[in-house]
Amino acid sequence: MTTTAEKDAVVASTSRVHPTTLWQQSWIMVKRNMIHTRRMPEMLSDVTIQPIMFVVLFAYVFGASIQTDSASYKEFLLPGIMGQTIVFTAFIVASGITADLEKGIIDRFRSLPIRRSSVLIGRSIASVLHSSIGIVVMSLTGLAIGWRIRGSFVEAVLAYAMLLLFGFAMIWFGILIGSWLRTVEAVNGFMFSTLFPITFLSNAFVPTDPMPTWLRTIAEWNPMSSLVQALRVLWGNGPEFGPGSALPLQYPVISTIVWAVALTLIFAPFALRAYNKRTID
Repeated sequence: MTTTAEKDAVVASTSRVHPTTLWQQSWIMVKRNMIHTRRMPEMLSDVTIQPIMFVVLFAYVFGASIQTDSASYKEFLLPGIMGQTIVFTAFIVASGITADLEKGIIDRFRSLPIRRSSVLIGRSIASVLHSSIGIVVMSLTGLAIGWRIRGSFVEAVLAYAMLLLFGFAMIWFGILIGSWLRTVEAVNGFMFSTLFPITFLSNAFVPTDPMPTWLRTIAEWNPMSSLVQALRVLWGNGPEFGPGSALPLQYPVISTIVWAVALTLIFAPFALRAYNKRTID
């Protein structure tokens, strides 16, 4: 006869779950988020329809009345809209985390034999992929209306890498806000009132020269301006700034890297603390 101990050993051996690595757990979370996008294609409207709408409106409605030092306003505009899209990665992360917390999905994940960090990593990677779709769509749209990359292949790749690097920094801001605020509606209101002024108070859509001195100083030291200027320089879409300009615009690539690292170091500790507190409570 089989003893009780032997029965327990058989049950334990048949129900044993094979351990997975952090990367495998994170990739499962990425696929889970991307499946949502596949089942609800309207979730891509913010990185497909909206960027195209911005490109067309600014290029053809406002472009004729905006003077720039670039070959055309279209070449001036595309780096700015791409920068805006990658900044809004924070919006996507914050809304997704808040929705999962609000619906109790994070609590269900806590009952699984996975690391809590895999949820954040998976959400972050999925959000970067989401925004990258918008970058591809805008690149194709820009090529269709006359935008061109005039730098070398290496410089073009470096520019796209700058976008991903800055997007990584904005992810931590999104995690912080998504963990801090309690509802998706609150996240939407806060993000719109925060990110839109940041993106428009820069050199993304208009030159900063005609601005009042105090406003121009704020715009030139805006991290968004460094990112956009780095894209323009690397893609050959605008002239480089001389010694009379703000320091971040004279060295935009280095400044963008410094800004991305600094923002990550600032937001990451607070984001992790807020997320841990929210998931424990």
